[in-house]
Amino acid sequence: MLNIRHLCAALCVAPTLAAPLAASAEELSDTGVFLDGVAAIVNDGIVLKSRYYETLDAIRSQAAANNFQLPPEEILREQVLERVILVELQLQRADMIGLDVTDSMLNQLLEDVARRMNPDATLADLPELLAADGVSYQVFRRQMREDFTLEQLRRIVVEREIVVTDRELNQCLADIEDNVVVNSEYELSHILLSLPENASSAEVEAIVEIAQSIYERASDGADFRALAVEFSQSPTALQGGSLGWMQGEQVPTIFTEILAPLTAGDVSEPFRTASSIHIVKVNDMRGATQKSEEDQVLARHILVMPNEIIDDSTAEQRLWDAYNRIQEGEEFAELARLLSDDPGSAGQGGELGWAGPGTFVPEFEQIANSLEIGVLSEPFKSQFGWHILEVMDRRIYDNTEELKEQNCVIRIRAGKREDETQLWLRRLRDEAYVDVRM
Repeated sequence: MLNIRHLCAALCVAPTLAAPLAASAEELSDTGVFLDGVAAIVNDGIVLKSRYYETLDAIRSQAAANNFQLPPEEILREQVLERVILVELQLQRADMIGLDVTDSMLNQLLEDVARRMNPDATLADLPELLAADGVSYQVFRRQMREDFTLEQLRRIVVEREIVVTDRELNQCLADIEDNVVVNSEYELSHILLSLPENASSAEVEAIVEIAQSIYERASDGADFRALAVEFSQSPTALQGGSLGWMQGEQVPTIFTEILAPLTAGDVSEPFRTASSIHIVKVNDMRGATQKSEEDQVLARHILVMPNEIIDDSTAEQRLWDAYNRIQEGEEFAELARLLSDDPGSAGQGGELGWAGPGTFVPEFEQIANSLEIGVLSEPFKSQFGWHILEVMDRRIYDNTEELKEQNCVIRIRAGKREDETQLWLRRLRDEAYVDVRM
């Protein structure tokens, strides 16, 4: 059977772990009844002990299933508690700006889960499929909703802060030819140590020493996954730092020089970015295949993003108003310039340029692939917000040079995303009121 935790990781960027059906024995009364309570007060909300133990038990189960050593119990508990507190803070921020995953969107995600577990399965089969893997359907459904919400939130507050400069793009393009990284595929694991804002030289030196110690332990044969769980501050830490398989052109540019001399099984020495120190392990690698032609779509859209002023339902309603106005004869381009929150396309009347597979997020790409040329979609939601979309044309395109540039932009943004996410999460945590009750 397909490993459900790997599947969850494939569908969500920073997933919580699917929890076992049983409650932790540590919180059972003499009568066998689970005793819930408050693990922490977080601003105006709470983290329940049941949530804490769900996450703790799931991590223990994953470690057992993948045969890697967890850190000492005290450290593990502290890491798990901090994780559930950060999730609560992010959910509070998502609620504040009106982000919401509708039941229809969630059901589509879960339908995909069912099909990946069994090609003939439907959503109705999922509870039984999950139970066979020891996972509660209700817990899994809730966690999928949360994970997707957090991904939308991070795209809104982090992605729009990332800028790719011409100098960075030109440097990436210059490095592509005969680059061993770009022409390979990697299965990677990763440890990230965050550097505090305005850190003193002594603080930085202390973290550098920790990173060097981790590297030496990993080089001496210590389990990299266990070291990631114990030390890493990346969202993938409690999955043993796994980044999964990446095509070379998807590898973040900050990894390129580091990976070039490495082979399967090697661990990089610690290296620093703007606000973090990283260590990367190459679990496996293989040659990549290149495709020079692809089906492309020329589309335009209007995007309305929920924020502190415009909630989710208001964003949707604005798109329905725009949809009706276009159906009544108003110009799509003029409404895009007036209404769209996409700074990259609004000035061009919503036009997104020619784009191939994988350019857009799945929800957007699915609508774009299903529309006839010249037909306007009804409002739909993606991680970025609410859209209406029109396909203007389609073509088969030799994408060799253009794809290089697109991939460079993706890789540069990926290299900056982790640092920007860590900075945002640190600010979110520093500004929060947290009272730990356990």
